[in-house]
Amino acid sequence: MFLKRYLFLLLFSSFYLSYCQSGYIHEFGKPSKQEMELKYYEAEPEAAGVILYESGNYYAVSIVKKTAFRLVMEVHRKIKVLDITRFGNSTIEIPYYVGNGFYEEEILNYKAITHNGILQDAVKDDSFYVIEKSGGRKALKFTFPNVQNGSILEYKYTLVTPYFFNMDGWEFQHDYPTIYSFFQTVLPVNIKYSRVLYGPKKLDNHSNYIKKNDFLIPSNNGRRDSEVNIYVMKDIPSFEEEKFMLSRKNYISRIAYEPLSYKPFHGEEKVYTRSWKDVDHQFESRSDFGDQLNKNNYFRRKLPNAILKINDDTERAKAVYGFIQNNYTWNGWYFNYGNDIKDSFQEKLGSVSDINLSLVNALEAANLHAKSVILSTRNNGLPTELYPVLSNFNYVLTVVMINNERILLDATDKQAPFGVIPFRALNVQGRVMDFKNGSYWMPIEPFKQNIHYANAQITAAENGSFSGKVNQASYGYIGLEKRNTIADENLEEYIKTEEKDKAGIEIEAYQVEDIEDIEKPLKENYNISIEPEIVGDKVILHPFFNKTYLNENPFKMEERTYPMDFGFPFTNTYLVSIDLGDVYEVEQLPKSRVIKLQGEDGECSVTYVLDGGKINIRFNMKLATYRFPPDAYQSIKEFFGTMITMLKEESIILKKI
Repeated sequence: MFLKRYLFLLLFSSFYLSYCQSGYIHEFGKPSKQEMELKYYEAEPEAAGVILYESGNYYAVSIVKKTAFRLVMEVHRKIKVLDITRFGNSTIEIPYYVGNGFYEEEILNYKAITHNGILQDAVKDDSFYVIEKSGGRKALKFTFPNVQNGSILEYKYTLVTPYFFNMDGWEFQHDYPTIYSFFQTVLPVNIKYSRVLYGPKKLDNHSNYIKKNDFLIPSNNGRRDSEVNIYVMKDIPSFEEEKFMLSRKNYISRIAYEPLSYKPFHGEEKVYTRSWKDVDHQFESRSDFGDQLNKNNYFRRKLPNAILKINDDTERAKAVYGFIQNNYTWNGWYFNYGNDIKDSFQEKLGSVSDINLSLVNALEAANLHAKSVILSTRNNGLPTELYPVLSNFNYVLTVVMINNERILLDATDKQAPFGVIPFRALNVQGRVMDFKNGSYWMPIEPFKQNIHYANAQITAAENGSFSGKVNQASYGYIGLEKRNTIADENLEEYIKTEEKDKAGIEIEAYQVEDIEDIEKPLKENYNISIEPEIVGDKVILHPFFNKTYLNENPFKMEERTYPMDFGFPFTNTYLVSIDLGDVYEVEQLPKSRVIKLQGEDGECSVTYVLDGGKINIRFNMKLATYRFPPDAYQSIKEFFGTMITMLKEESIILKKI
C-alpha cells in the first residue's frame, strides 16, 4: 500500500524538483571521489564525523479522489565517519505522528547505504523497524551495517503529513559540522507562513519566486500559483550540547515556518496570528479547551464535602490538587484532542491537558480563582513574543491565585508536592488564558527550596577502619527526582543501587522514610564502613564519601555561546564529624575556604575544625541564581571545578598513634 501511494504522489511531485540543477542535487547512492577520499574536516579537525550533504524538499500534493492535499517532505543526507571510536550516530530514528488513528503521518521510500570505497552495504528491508514513542508518536529506526573509519552513511526518506501548520522548517546545524545544507519549499500561495531564521550563521543563498498555475486544486481541477523558496547554508560548525541548557532549537542555525493564515480554495481567509485577543477567543471556543473549562458543576459534585469545607484557601487548594493528582494517571500525552475531561476523569487516565484542565475546574468548584496556562516545554523551544504562534505551545499548567500570590500547579506527576511543577515545564514563561480580562504572559518560576542535606557521624575503629551513620534529606526538585527514581525502579532496586560498594566504601541497612508523604522531604538513612587509603605510613581519608547533588563538573567546553539554565536554585549542605579516638592523629587538614560567584548568585564554602580528637567538617554550596548568560560561562565553569576539587580531590592525611 505504501509503495502504491508513493507512486501516486510521484505523479504530482516530479515537476517540483526545481532544485535538480548543478550544485544543488546529489544523486542517491553515488558519493563523489572527493567525498570518498576525505580523511578529516579542515575546519574542525577533531570532529568524529562530518555531514557532507543534506537536502530537504518540502512540497504540497493533491489527492484528487479525497479532495484533499498533503505536505510531502523528502530528506536526503550523507555523513562521513572520520573517527569510529567517537562516532555515535550509526543508528537513525525518524519520528512521525500517528495520533489517535486519524490523519496519520507516513514514512515512505526509505533507503540507507553504508559506502566503504566501492563496496556498498544497503540496509535490508527487514532491518527497518517501527518503535513506539510517547505522545502519539512512532519512529522508523535502523542501524547502518559495517561502519568503519572512512565510511559514508547515506539515507533518504519521504514523510507525508496532513499537518501543514505544524511544519518545523529545517535545521542547518547538527552535532557534526556540515559542509552543505539545502532546503526548498514549494507551497500553494493560499498558505502563508512567517519565515524566521534563528542562530548565529547567515544564509549563503536565498531565492524565492512564484510558479504560475502550479498547484492542482483537488475539488475542481483548477490551478493555483505556488511560492518557491530555496535556502542554502555552507560550512556550518557543529553544535555541541552541554548540560543545563534549554532546547537546542533556541540556539542552532535553523529556519522556522510559522503559520500566518490560510485561505481555502473556496471561502474566506483564516488568519492564525492576528492578535492575542483573537487567540483568546479561539481557545475559548475550542471544544478541547474552552469548552472543557465549563465543568465546574461536575467537579463540585465529585469533590468530597470534607475538601469543600476547608476554611483556609491554601489548605483547600492543596486538598483539591491532591484529589486530582491521585485520581489520574498521566498517559504520556501532552494534549488529547477531541476528548471530554469528564470521560478522562471516569477512566482515571488522561493527558496533560485533561488533568490540568480538570484541576482548573476543580479549584474553581472549590471557590478558588484558577486559570489555565499554555506554554512550551524546555525541549520544545521558547515561543516567540512578537506575535501569537499557536504551534509554539505544547503544554498546559494551572495557576491558582491565593492571597495575591500566583501558584503554578501540574497534577500529572504523582510524586510532585503542591507548587512543584515538572522540570520539563520550567521554560521561562507561559501565557495565562484569562478569557474575561485578556490573556497575559507570566514568568514560570520554580519552587525555591531545593535542598540536599547530609549529616555523617563516623568513628575510627581499633583496626584502622571507620564506621558510622549517615542521615540525608532531600527537598523540592531534588526530592522529587529521587521519588520518581524509586517509583520507576521500585524501592528494593533503588536501595540495591545505593548499597553497592564504591572504592572501599560499604553501605548497609539502607532505609528510606516518608516516601508516600510527598509534602515532606525524602529521608534516607544508612550505615557506612570505610577502609582508608594507606600510602606508606600515611593514612588518607576522603571525607566526602557519599553522593552530593552534583559530583562532577558539568561544564567541560572551552567556551559556550548559549546560556546556562539550571531550572531551579539549589543548596547542598554536608556535615561530617570524624571521631579519631585513640587510633589516629591529624597530620594535615585541607584548607578552609570560600568561593563566590558575582554578586549573590552563588557561594561554596568548606570549613575544617580540629577539636581534640574530632574533626568537624561543613561543606555548603548554594546556587541562588539559576539562569546565567553565555559570558558567565568561564566563571561558572571555574566555580564548579573548584567545588568538585573540594569534594573529590582534597583529602585528610592521618597517622596512627
